[in-house]
Amino acid sequence: MTACGGYRHNDGGRHHKIQEICYELVRIIFFIHLARLSLRVIGGHSGEEKGREINKDKQKIKEILNVSPQETAIAMNLSVKENLEFMAGVYQIKNPKEKIDELVKTFKLEEVLNQKAKTLSGGWQRKVSIAMALINDPQILFLDEPTLGLDVIARRELWSIIESQKGKITIILTTHYMEEAESLSDRVGIMAKGSLIDVGTPEELIEKSNAKDFEDAFVKIATGGEL
Repeated sequence: MTACGGYRHNDGGRHHKIQEICYELVRIIFFIHLARLSLRVIGGHSGEEKGREINKDKQKIKEILNVSPQETAIAMNLSVKENLEFMAGVYQIKNPKEKIDELVKTFKLEEVLNQKAKTLSGGWQRKVSIAMALINDPQILFLDEPTLGLDVIARRELWSIIESQKGKITIILTTHYMEEAESLSDRVGIMAKGSLIDVGTPEELIEKSNAKDFEDAFVKIATGGEL
């Protein structure tokens, strides 16, 4: 897993900039992903790596991307199983039962499989949302503040699931929790006032800012050393 954690300083007018930066990150991460992991892109010939232009190959790129947004993206009046079946149909998964069974096992959804989504706790809903985002086996997955508002147990359970994807996919994760960015990410990007101002491993950022820990590094970098 290449986990790229974005730690965001909360300020007004950030969303437009974040969209621009995420668009650029998709382009950069996509081609780095191809080069480093020797991926065969959907639609390429056997044994051949084929890079794709975002503006020209939107559909093919959509097939290798997915996202779990901050607002839990599930149909509340459908059961967990029905949500997964619906997404399998949207992506025309060839062996939907096999894929759904795999996700149910990974996310330990057996006990809630036939419950309507609206009856689930926030932690369960987030699990289902991320499971739905993995239905098409994406090579790049965006997680927007996946543990926001969850209790510590639910948060750690999701951390474990995210870590279980290591070696399988590239994850771009945004979070306000510094311990989450530090624990899950291979590289961290720090944003302040809508701009990406630094990128590195947690260790590199701590060393670069001469900080005692990652939280101290973030504060120094985000404020330009003013705090």
